[in-house]
Amino acid sequence: MKDTLKPGIRYQHKFVVPTSKTVPALYPEAEEFVAMPEVFATGFLVGFLEWACIKAINPHLDWPREQSVGTHIDVSHEAATPPGLEVTASVELLEVDGRRLLFAVEAHDGVDVISRGRHERFVINKEKFDAKVGEKKPK
Repeated sequence: MKDTLKPGIRYQHKFVVPTSKTVPALYPEAEEFVAMPEVFATGFLVGFLEWACIKAINPHLDWPREQSVGTHIDVSHEAATPPGLEVTASVELLEVDGRRLLFAVEAHDGVDVISRGRHERFVINKEKFDAKVGEKKPK
């Protein structure tokens, strides 16, 4: 981690929601999801917020040797967003505690605030992380 990784880092990330990021596409194997409205899925929203946090801090890591993984998410999903709208995630690094990072996150679809909350990430050494995960893989 570089010494520039400090609270106060802010980042905005934009993304136009495609049909492939709507609820029916989340788990196409699940008939319950397929029958649901075609709006930005909460699961994809979470990934979008994580993406914004990653983009915010990558210049402050020794990327790609150092990366970050999500360890906790506590966000609302307050409004439905149809495909074609551009969503904007605004994130701010609030706390750096060793390798633990805490972010405030918010997303807006140009009409409504669609999400707000907190996200925690942990800085990892990719090689060590991959080795440990490899030990868990079925033989």
